[in-house]
Amino acid sequence: MYAIVDIETTGGSSRIEKITEIAIIQHDGEKITGEFSTLINPERNIPYYITSLTGITNEMVEEAPRFFEVARTIVEMTEGRTLVAHNARFDYSFIREEFKSLGYNFRRNLIDTVTLSRKLIPGHKSYSLGNICRDLGITINGRHRAAGDAMATAELFRLLMEKDNQIRVQGRSMIKNTKLSKLNPCLDVSKVEIIPEEPGVYYFYDEKGNLIYIGKSRNLRQRVSTHLSNNTTGRSMEMRDMIADLDWEVTGSELIALLLESAEIKKNKPLYNRAQRRTGYQWGIFSSTNSEGYQVFSFGQLDGDENPLSVFAGKEKARSMLSVLVGKYELCQKLAGLYETSGPCFHYHVGLCRGACCGKEHPESYNERARKAEAEFVFTRRNFFIIDRGRYKGEKSAIKVINGKYSGFGYFSIDDMGFGLTAVHDCIKSSGDNRDIQVILKQYLRGYKIEKIIEF
Repeated sequence: MYAIVDIETTGGSSRIEKITEIAIIQHDGEKITGEFSTLINPERNIPYYITSLTGITNEMVEEAPRFFEVARTIVEMTEGRTLVAHNARFDYSFIREEFKSLGYNFRRNLIDTVTLSRKLIPGHKSYSLGNICRDLGITINGRHRAAGDAMATAELFRLLMEKDNQIRVQGRSMIKNTKLSKLNPCLDVSKVEIIPEEPGVYYFYDEKGNLIYIGKSRNLRQRVSTHLSNNTTGRSMEMRDMIADLDWEVTGSELIALLLESAEIKKNKPLYNRAQRRTGYQWGIFSSTNSEGYQVFSFGQLDGDENPLSVFAGKEKARSMLSVLVGKYELCQKLAGLYETSGPCFHYHVGLCRGACCGKEHPESYNERARKAEAEFVFTRRNFFIIDRGRYKGEKSAIKVINGKYSGFGYFSIDDMGFGLTAVHDCIKSSGDNRDIQVILKQYLRGYKIEKIIEF
């Protein structure tokens, strides 16, 4: 028994976007037995580019039911059935997130028609729904609308079932054993079912026990499952086929998951983490004092063990940041590494520089402003704890920063807080600081919520 599903959404991330339309087609393995389709009011604006793709406008969903009003129907239409969808993880992740916001744990077995198509009808240039349906002569009445795409997926699934029956080997159906058909035979698939849906770090091993990949996620089970059904690139499928065992560590805090992942990748250097080992931050801004006593800035590519004030993905981002600071603190272009000349900088000639580049401004006066600019790159608080979620009820996590440098993390019981900060200090497991850790901490504190910061 199957439930063939398609959805339309306000965007690509199930964590922050919402469903705008859903279609469900019930199938008994031979024929369609039931249908359901409805627009859904996402209770947020539909971006123009989404409307251009789907044709679904804000006006169309204004009077449509909200998700909670059709949730029961979705449960009843899919209960006891395997969910079938094209790129199934996308649809499934959105439906699960919608139900999660209602306090309901929506769980169904999945069949991905992308995976099945690659296995049962290999050789096609593209397996997107539009392209594979065109290749197979399947008409889509309403592309990028839930009902039209769901009906096309149902027809594709029918053809795949016919193909499966024709090539069935030793009585084993690939449709009924989709996991077994694409995973390493040494992998105990039942392990996936006991992975918690919590933040943490996960580890993949090959048949010889070699660690081949380390990752982190806000939802360990969901991320690991995504890897095990990944058909997006040849490299992804190559790694998936090598996974013979897996392990994980729950961190409670997503920030600790980021820090632990970074440290573990540097320590173990797994085969498939090359992208993480070669950090995308290849340019840095540096500070020093020249022979005349002026604080000077420069930017350049990272090479070796330098300790930059901050790191950037590219040259222009580093240059742009320095330009902003020069304007904000009335610094000298020449001393900021933005203007090469043997004489005064251009800003001095137009009255925007006070003359540090030609000895007209005393180093003490200039450096006072330069130090304020440098402070933009360091934590405003020097010694503090970041307190966040623990791994279970009654526990909190703590990240320690001393003199602006990362010192380590640990966990403590809420009950121990009655003794002051001693328990927090004592729980910290020391760890070294590096530029990647600094980037993780600063970017996370700017963009994400943590429970509290305690200065000491």
